[in-house]
Amino acid sequence: MYIGGVEGGATHSTLVICDEGGRIVGTAKGPSTNHWAVGIPGVAERIDAMARSAKVAANLPPDQELTAIGLCLSGAEAEDTNRELENYLRAHYPTVAQRYVVCSDTIGSIHAVSSLGGMVIIAGTGSNTLLRNPDGSAHGCGGWGHMIGDEGGAWWIARNAIKTVFDHRDNLRCSKLPVERVWQLIQQHFGVRTLHDLLDHSYGRFCKTTYAGLCALLAKVALEERDPLCLKLFDDAGQCLAQSVCALQGKISPELLRGDTSELDIVCVGSVWLSWDLLRDGFVRELQARHFPYDLRLLRLATTMAVGAAYLAADTYKLSLPRDYTRNYDVFYTHRVLANGNGTGKQNGNGAEHGVALSTPAPL
Repeated sequence: MYIGGVEGGATHSTLVICDEGGRIVGTAKGPSTNHWAVGIPGVAERIDAMARSAKVAANLPPDQELTAIGLCLSGAEAEDTNRELENYLRAHYPTVAQRYVVCSDTIGSIHAVSSLGGMVIIAGTGSNTLLRNPDGSAHGCGGWGHMIGDEGGAWWIARNAIKTVFDHRDNLRCSKLPVERVWQLIQQHFGVRTLHDLLDHSYGRFCKTTYAGLCALLAKVALEERDPLCLKLFDDAGQCLAQSVCALQGKISPELLRGDTSELDIVCVGSVWLSWDLLRDGFVRELQARHFPYDLRLLRLATTMAVGAAYLAADTYKLSLPRDYTRNYDVFYTHRVLANGNGTGKQNGNGAEHGVALSTPAPL
């Protein structure tokens, strides 16, 4: 028995094959598998290519069907297009797998850490938050793409940086924080000299992942130079990510909360979370402002989310696949709600305790 799982991102994808003992025996990397970006045929072709490569790594014939495969893909929130992808794979690439589960990338992240459910916040190129309860009910916030949402994601942070510079230069909405360093980073990233040069990247040559790439430069300058505008951009992103948690508060099943402290686990996926030190103040301040009632543990995956997709496929078809969830994640932050309405946080790793009565950053 061999079970596959796919982590399908907006920028890159990963496929793993697990044997009947739960060991990863084959892995393959690939580009985006978001059907909104590359279409159903394009996604199917890329999944087949990764499956063939991973089978070779697992010493399996490239045409041997996997027993089942979980496809947890960016953009796969609609049941009709998910069925369309499954049917296309069966018709055009029949050797990939015998059985399929197709769903959103958020679900795979949850299954990597628990069979009961939980909450996941994806903050990578885009953003999406999903709650999955033990009864199988799912509730989401965000995930609508950059034209409508993606608040707190890398594209959104980069776009806000660019918009702030444009508005300041136009004297439309003057920034109270200096914009010169951010403008230098924009020029460096896109290879432009003027605002007009940037329009080509915003329209004719627009690429969401290229836009999002600016976020890494902003984070580096925020950490190393403490540039006020860069810091504010990430503080705002942390606030937005916490807002998505609070938006799902009323949908959280009591059975999902851990122990007597009513603690909720949140899986944090995506490159933006690597800048947690920059997001933290805005995130925690928003929890306080909204009086979020539950303790939180923020988890970082210690394995690829593709493993969770494989678990999902096994559970869906009642296939025995051994696993140890505690090996799949690290707790990098805990938040406690106190009786007086304030909270405390613990930055796991260095064990440093700190309060969360935080100062408000300067407005733009």
